[in-house]
Amino acid sequence: MRADESIANLLGRITLADRVGLDCFGIGEHHRKDMLDAANALILAAAAAHTSRIRLTSAVTVLSADDPVRVFQQFATLDLISCGRAEMIVGRGSSIEAFPLFGYRLEDYEELFTEKLDLLLRIRENERITWSGRFRPAMNDLPVYPRPLQPKLPIWVGVGGTPASFARAGRLGLPLMVAIIGGETHRFGPLVDLYREAWLQSGHPESEMRVGLHAFGWLADTREQAIEEFWPGYFENMNRIGRERGWSPITRSHYEAQLTDKGAFLIGTPQDVAEKIHDHARALGGIQRLCFMMENAVVPNERVHHTIKLMGTQLKPMIA
Repeated sequence: MRADESIANLLGRITLADRVGLDCFGIGEHHRKDMLDAANALILAAAAAHTSRIRLTSAVTVLSADDPVRVFQQFATLDLISCGRAEMIVGRGSSIEAFPLFGYRLEDYEELFTEKLDLLLRIRENERITWSGRFRPAMNDLPVYPRPLQPKLPIWVGVGGTPASFARAGRLGLPLMVAIIGGETHRFGPLVDLYREAWLQSGHPESEMRVGLHAFGWLADTREQAIEEFWPGYFENMNRIGRERGWSPITRSHYEAQLTDKGAFLIGTPQDVAEKIHDHARALGGIQRLCFMMENAVVPNERVHHTIKLMGTQLKPMIA
């Protein structure tokens, strides 16, 4: 399929998600030939013109390899275009291709994110910035425009399995998005507890604490159909990336282990998945947002539309 056709299909999916009542649609950030989301804010801005209610977010913005000034400007502009529906999830990034592409060392992974998140949050709070750091030229009383429509542009922190990342999000008073791409969801419970403890110890209002779950998900009319539709794309994509990074090959047994009650994948009928979501929410002490990672499903566009319709018309009412 041509790249322009793929983008058109993606915009159609976001429009459908808005129409069937889903609350949020996120676009990741990768810098690969097989992905088209390197400029995710542009895709979200195009979607804003075709939607009216759904919130539009990155999932994730690789802040470690970007300029916080430009990130803020892009999402502030998206907020204006969408009439106050923009958000972003920022992370250190599992898309490691961004680091050499923009001239950064992967060894500086943690320091880059810490410094750039500090600057991004300062920009969110202040129109004029005085700031200095290691990885970016200093700013001396410089203005950053445009400003978003929302008084406080929502910035979530995307985390994997590093305890320090959970604690940092809590200390900063930022909503937490936990990306679980494998393993057993309940094992992340102690890490989410660490986030909540850091939040409360830092004096942030408990009522503003938010935890989200980001997991592979797919819906179909039968459990067997959902499992078989998601498997080929998952096998192909994960093993392609795995070969590049030296991971062990993904097998069918690995996949099926994730489909058990405690496994991370949310794949099946709406009823199956609703029950599993409730179990996972209890294991994490409650969640306020759930995001399906669906990009691994290599199926005809009409099948993606069917899954989105099931999410809005059947799954959402069961978990709301």
